[in-house]
Amino acid sequence: MYKHVALLVRQDGLSHEEFVDYWQENHTPIAREIEGVVRYQQVLPTEPDHAEFDGLAELYFEDLEALHDALGSEGSRDYDPEQGKAKEAREDVDNFLAVEERPRFIGEETVQKDEVDGDTDGLYKHSAFLVRQEGMSHEEFVDYWQENHTPIAREIEGVVKYNTVIPTDPENAEFDGVAELYFEDLEKLYDALGSEGSRDYDPENGKAKEAREDVDNFLAIDERPRFIGRERLVTAEE
Repeated sequence: MYKHVALLVRQDGLSHEEFVDYWQENHTPIAREIEGVVRYQQVLPTEPDHAEFDGLAELYFEDLEALHDALGSEGSRDYDPEQGKAKEAREDVDNFLAVEERPRFIGEETVQKDEVDGDTDGLYKHSAFLVRQEGMSHEEFVDYWQENHTPIAREIEGVVKYNTVIPTDPENAEFDGVAELYFEDLEKLYDALGSEGSRDYDPENGKAKEAREDVDNFLAIDERPRFIGRERLVTAEE
């Protein structure tokens, strides 16, 4: 499945609450009807005052060409669809988003672990937007991430679902990948991966400690945005 993740930043002058109200009440009814979308989910921060973004909008497509037609390619952040709900949604983002401050990511998702049968509505999610260390190629980064780090990360205490997302166009992507870890309990997430206000977390034991130590082998930690929130399923095709 191909996925477009928009890391949302509100416009100056809008409070987080005003942003969420507009997003949910005005923009969501448009975005959920974008042509080709088979699943649409949102993630709201658990601690808005400490979050790096105001929310995540995640739209899934079965076909990469349909995604590009609707939302642009990796190299065209300010895309310009010509018709339909995609055009309407693009015009509406100017009403509440700081478009130039909104990173985005297009990639192909792989499910590495799933104990909830795909039902992530209401779960707490830690999304790490990964940047490789200097001197490492994207291919070397992906090999290490998938072969060395993923077997550790999917066994972190409390993780009930774990996805990895690899960019479809690495040369133009804003990140080298996205790691998504889901928890049923927010305290277990914080224990394993830190709270919003502690990006460089320091778990004391178990697989969480092993995973934290391993990230120093392949990630540029200070350049890796992350987001902790609660997922909300907006729509999904049966």
